Amino acid sequence: MSFSEIAITVRAVNRASHEFSRVATDAESMTTRIRSFGAAVSGLGATTSVIGHLGRQFGLLSDEQAKAITSTGYLITVFGMFMRTTWGVAAAQKVYTVATMISAKVTWVFNAALAMKIALLTLGVGLIVATAAYMAWLASTTRDAAEAQMEYNESLRHRERAGARRVEEEQYERITRRGGYV
Repeated sequence: MSFSEIAITVRAVNRASHEFSRVATDAESMTTRIRSFGAAVSGLGATTSVIGHLGRQFGLLSDEQAKAITSTGYLITVFGMFMRTTWGVAAAQKVYTVATMISAKVTWVFNAALAMKIALLTLGVGLIVATAAYMAWLASTTRDAAEAQMEYNESLRHRERAGARRVEEEQYERITRRGGYV
């Protein structure tokens, strides 16, 4: 291994080490936040259980209501205590990872939709211009065709008149030559 290859390797390791330490710091701060959240949840569960017991003792709650509230409080406490364990932190980090992955995919979908919207708007403007040009061409062609049809109809009328005149002239010649209608 040459000196420059060693230097490149050391730089790559140093840059990667910084990123790895940043990720480790983020993971530790997330672990701390999850554990403090677990402590808050277990405190909320313990408070809910105490409220259920006190409500029953002072006669504000029936036995069924107190049992439901204290059971819910115990479940919340257990959930909070689980969040403080290593397994709870791992589960929370896994949920966070999945949520981050889903939000990243949704962001990609939104970006793709925005790109498609821009493309369609751009195509839409071009399509409007192309449609307007086609409509102008179609109107011009239709106008030319209508004029040609009118000229053709006029020439037909002229030929019919000429043909009718010719028939009248032939009948007149027959009458004058023979002296009567055939």
